[in-house]
Amino acid sequence: MTDRPWLAAYPQGVPADIDTAQYPSLVALMDEAFRRHAGRVAYSFMGKEVTFAQTDALSRSMAAFLQGLGLVKGDRVAIMMPNVPQYPVAVAAILRAGFVVVNVNPLYTPRELEHQLKDSGAKAIVIIENFAHTLQQCIANTAVKHVVLCTMGDQLGMLKGALVNYVVRNVKKMVPAYSLPGAVRFNDAIAQGKRGTLKQPEIKPDDVALLQYTGGTTGVSKGAVLLHRNVIANVLQSEAWNAPAMKQVPANEQPTSICALPLYHIFAFTVNMMLSMRTGGKTILIPNPRDLPAVLKELSKHTFHSFPAVNTLFNGLANHPDFHTVNWKNLKVSVGGGMAVQGAVAKLWLEKTGCPVCEGYGLSETSPSASCNPVTAKEFTGTIGVPIPSTYMKLLDDEGREVTTLGQPGEIAIKGPQVMAGYWQRPDETAKVMTEDGYFKSGDIGTMDEHGFFKIVDRKKDMVLVSGFNVYPNEVEEVIANCPGVLECAAVGVPDEKTGEAVKLVIVKKSEDLTEAQVREFCRTNLTGYKQPKVIEFRTELPKTPVGKILRRELRDKK
Repeated sequence: MTDRPWLAAYPQGVPADIDTAQYPSLVALMDEAFRRHAGRVAYSFMGKEVTFAQTDALSRSMAAFLQGLGLVKGDRVAIMMPNVPQYPVAVAAILRAGFVVVNVNPLYTPRELEHQLKDSGAKAIVIIENFAHTLQQCIANTAVKHVVLCTMGDQLGMLKGALVNYVVRNVKKMVPAYSLPGAVRFNDAIAQGKRGTLKQPEIKPDDVALLQYTGGTTGVSKGAVLLHRNVIANVLQSEAWNAPAMKQVPANEQPTSICALPLYHIFAFTVNMMLSMRTGGKTILIPNPRDLPAVLKELSKHTFHSFPAVNTLFNGLANHPDFHTVNWKNLKVSVGGGMAVQGAVAKLWLEKTGCPVCEGYGLSETSPSASCNPVTAKEFTGTIGVPIPSTYMKLLDDEGREVTTLGQPGEIAIKGPQVMAGYWQRPDETAKVMTEDGYFKSGDIGTMDEHGFFKIVDRKKDMVLVSGFNVYPNEVEEVIANCPGVLECAAVGVPDEKTGEAVKLVIVKKSEDLTEAQVREFCRTNLTGYKQPKVIEFRTELPKTPVGKILRRELRDKK
């Protein structure tokens, strides 16, 4: 489709296309940021500010340390941390040294972590000590030979750092006992790296920057291979898209964004961290977005302009009694992504902040942004907006032909410089999602109106979207099938006011003694929080097709 009906909806000044060749690599983008914005604050965390120059120096030392371990260009290094200042340092270090970032959810169970480390072939990991016990349980089965251990207080200075670490370890008891012989402390790694020298490898646009893991339709997590040029493209696309609103930030104020979404999630990785690098913006790091009183207390200390979040967070904050303690008057852009934004939540957010939620759409496979509502919109549209610059979207029928009738549903397919190179070492899976003309098939069913605005109406895959995180029923079922006393089971998504969708698990018992409490305990051990079923139901049999395939849709309809 050469015709782009959505261009007419672009705000004035937003280009139809962006020049993706501005930087040969993300390292070049970061180097420019470190040079141009050296004296500016890059990150604010628990009252401590870290400048671009400090991030530059720390990441340079960390990169030299990693190279000193004998890793070679293209080796994978995992990061398993919440939003702490060591995260951006580790990302910059890994990329500068010529390695590949593997983002890991810190709440993973040993089973989930082992799969990702094995699949990526990661040789090193930068991990916060709170989750070291998880790594201890699976590291022997992986290729990981080097561990860099961080603490919450590493970057807070001697006194405050020691105090924070004491509270985290001894008062809040957030660091279970672990044993990782040979692990190097973050600050020691920096000190060692300072004595070494960073050999700057040549990094090209087509080199791999990160492996971003996403559930597969088969339930096995796959790594989306994002090249340097993919992420650069999405940073520049996002910058161009946000420009009409961000231009309103007074010249004497540093553009500031709230990073409450986890940095291991591609939305925060690109739209918070990397975009702020490009614009010289300040990022307020929120380590635990679930602690709403702490989030609001932190926000009350800052002037901020951009707030990317998911529906759950907008909703939780807007309904919190402390909401009024924050000055929302400077907020220029609220971008909703990761999951559908509910109309009622968007309405309340607009009433309370005066800044409408611009819903966007994207996937790990598209680095992530593919479409968004114009940031100049004065109200919530209920759509996922229009394709962003240099991006094409179309709808495909079951035969893979383009749907040409307006308003007729089809699978959303996306083409653009931000689309991944494929799935890590899975050519078969890549072939399933890429069309011959270079479009990525999203698995989401949508419609398009005459102005080029897209709307999601259904999902082709059986995926459940819990607070913006993909949960694949197959994975949940595979785990629960191993629970003693379970004959068979099925997992489906059901609507949930708080999280958009939640997992419902239907079980047929093998032994009558099996209780809901036993199932929940088994889930806690084997599945990270958002994958655990909210509803558990026991039945005598599951609905099936004549061939014996479980009819998930029937289970969904019978709440």
